[in-house]
Amino acid sequence: MKILFVASECVPFCKTGGLADVVGTLPAELRKRRHDVRVILPKYKTIRSQEFGIKETGESIQIPMGQRVEKADIRVAKTDKGVKVYFVNHDGFFGRAGLYRTFTGDYADNGERFAFFSRAVFETCKAMEFRPDIISCHDWQTGLVPAYLKTVYREDAFFQHTSTVMTIHNMAYQGIFPKTLLPQIGLGWEEFTIDKLEYYDQINYLKAGLTYSTLLSTVSPTYSHQIQNSYEFGCGLEGTLRKRAGDLVGILNGLSPEEWTPEEDPFLPKTYTLDSLSTRKDCKAFLQRELKLPADPSVSLLAMVARLDRQKGIDLLIQNLQAILALNTQVVVLGQGDIFLQGVLEQFERIYPLAFRVRSDFNDPLAHHIYGGCDIFMMPSRFEPCGIGQLIAMRYGAVPVAANTGGLRDTITPVGRNSGTGFLFEAGHAPSFLGAIQEALRLFSDKESWALLQRRAMSTDFSWDVSAQTYLHLFWRALGRGTKTRASTKRIS
Repeated sequence: MKILFVASECVPFCKTGGLADVVGTLPAELRKRRHDVRVILPKYKTIRSQEFGIKETGESIQIPMGQRVEKADIRVAKTDKGVKVYFVNHDGFFGRAGLYRTFTGDYADNGERFAFFSRAVFETCKAMEFRPDIISCHDWQTGLVPAYLKTVYREDAFFQHTSTVMTIHNMAYQGIFPKTLLPQIGLGWEEFTIDKLEYYDQINYLKAGLTYSTLLSTVSPTYSHQIQNSYEFGCGLEGTLRKRAGDLVGILNGLSPEEWTPEEDPFLPKTYTLDSLSTRKDCKAFLQRELKLPADPSVSLLAMVARLDRQKGIDLLIQNLQAILALNTQVVVLGQGDIFLQGVLEQFERIYPLAFRVRSDFNDPLAHHIYGGCDIFMMPSRFEPCGIGQLIAMRYGAVPVAANTGGLRDTITPVGRNSGTGFLFEAGHAPSFLGAIQEALRLFSDKESWALLQRRAMSTDFSWDVSAQTYLHLFWRALGRGTKTRASTKRIS
């Protein structure tokens, strides 16, 4: 099968969230199963060609944008797993400091930028002579790809046997723009109806993906149900999703063992396994020293690695922080985001200099040190489509305390008598969050029971094996739905 992943970010090239991790790892998993898998991205200014071995192809494309034509050139590289990646290079749209925004807000022309990228996907395929059986689209930035396939490229023989699968990573971000943009992005007014692009008299790019795509997926089974059944999770598109309930599948994200493994992590001061879990105390002591906290092994160290945002429950942590610090604990928060929330956390650091730290200068080594050294990993998210923090934490022996929502519910088994991998509490409820922390701390005081809990968490399999196979089943199903003939079964070497 020939599969093209279309996304606005992908590790190691560019990242703002978990979307990049999925697009950076899933294609390699599918390639291991002998499928021809490629990725296409915008060539952002922040992606350094020399660092990643990005080369010019000599191919260029032209995209009509209303009354003008925009030209881009195509560049190419390979990941260390052998996945070919195409880059759409257009300085006007992508030669900027940020992917989507500046510190003051979103780029005003995001609607044009990602409409251009979506049409460039098709022209790049033709220029590089790659006929995809499946185009795997991810989030609102690629929502117009299925729409273009069903309209602009409907009669194009090159894509006669191509189907699309739209994957939702977060319903809260939808790409909503003025309807006056419609002629500029090359779609007719006949597409501006309530059952297609129209959303409260505006254009909704995510809705376009949900409407025109052959099949749909999201990143956990629980989230797939939540987004259909309430405005809180569906964010206004729950009705659209209910109409396509039979076409929507929830597939959990996996974790890359090459990047996240305490047995071989180059950032940890000492590596450890299930059989050498006692060595983990050295990682905790190292983290405490790095943060200039007292290196006391008897004090429980709690951590968050998250965007400083209300969705992630940072405000719930703030409400409980004084009470948590009164329980003989140390707390560290690593993340960037809301300036006001960051300021509140920095004030707590000044008040509790021996017990609390906040770091907003996000860096990968510190994240690894936190996962390898903290005792309890907190995820008080109001909603969490899948979540990757809890998967990493469990792999590293950090016990999660998380909201009972989305992928957190699907991946954490509540602690019981000699069972379970973490603690769950009512999402959005500050007293319930504090109660779960207190419950975890009681078990932390029983070192033998705590070590057994850590080992159960570390033994949980969060590899891509099952999820990758589920994606393949979905892709084959999409081909049966949306093409006239079966896809090519030629395998790659």
